[in-house]
Amino acid sequence: MNVAQDIGWLDLSLGYLLLIVPLYFFYKYKTNLTKPTLIAVVRMTLQLLFVGVYLDVIFTYNNPYFNILWVVIMIFIAAFTTVKRSGLRRKIFLIPVLISLIISILIVDFYFLGFILGMDFILEARYLIPITGMLIGNCLSNNIIALNSFYDHLSKEQLLYQYSIANGATQAEALQIFFRQALQKSLNPLIATTAVVGLISLPGMMTGQILGGSNPMVAIKYQILIMITILVSTMITVILSIKISNKFVFTSFDIPKKEIRRKTSKG
Repeated sequence: MNVAQDIGWLDLSLGYLLLIVPLYFFYKYKTNLTKPTLIAVVRMTLQLLFVGVYLDVIFTYNNPYFNILWVVIMIFIAAFTTVKRSGLRRKIFLIPVLISLIISILIVDFYFLGFILGMDFILEARYLIPITGMLIGNCLSNNIIALNSFYDHLSKEQLLYQYSIANGATQAEALQIFFRQALQKSLNPLIATTAVVGLISLPGMMTGQILGGSNPMVAIKYQILIMITILVSTMITVILSIKISNKFVFTSFDIPKKEIRRKTSKG
């Protein structure tokens, strides 16, 4: 089968003309989104061009140390972004989220690459980096929802939590309702996407494989496994993030600390 048709730099620049449509309406309706959109597109372009150059080097040399370094960088960025976007205090939540991501990625990557694909060299850059990147990306977005849901609900319903503790419930029992809601809110969208994937649209990796010349059925098999690993890694990350962070959030008397969110400047 033929490989994907290359896109020239001139053709790529023509693609930016599509931005005229949203920018026009942003300006017309005074949404104040014109500047953020332009900044976002410039940042996206520079970041992806950098990643493209870096990945070309990584794929060419396929050095296990460079591959591991890139994965570590992705995990650190994801953990930092998760805490920042959740509005939580970094000194409390960064380590728990970081540990959760590391454990989740290690388990799922080793199982997928080592056992399912049976690769002798599981640090192969062309498999390790894109698959890990997809797992981390999904863990990041869903973990933000889970952490926000859990600690917002806990903050609003502290009397319910304290009532349960006062009536002899363990901390785990008292937190069960908050935990359940966090799992539902964070994983429901992912489960819904998993249920209809392929019927509405082809996922990015599957589209890329088909455009790259892979047999459609091979691409589908990979996508099935990818969706399963995304679901599993996301669930592990969400559960561990909440469980581990609770060790830092609650006092020895099972009382949640008051300052778990960052102070935002007013004005």
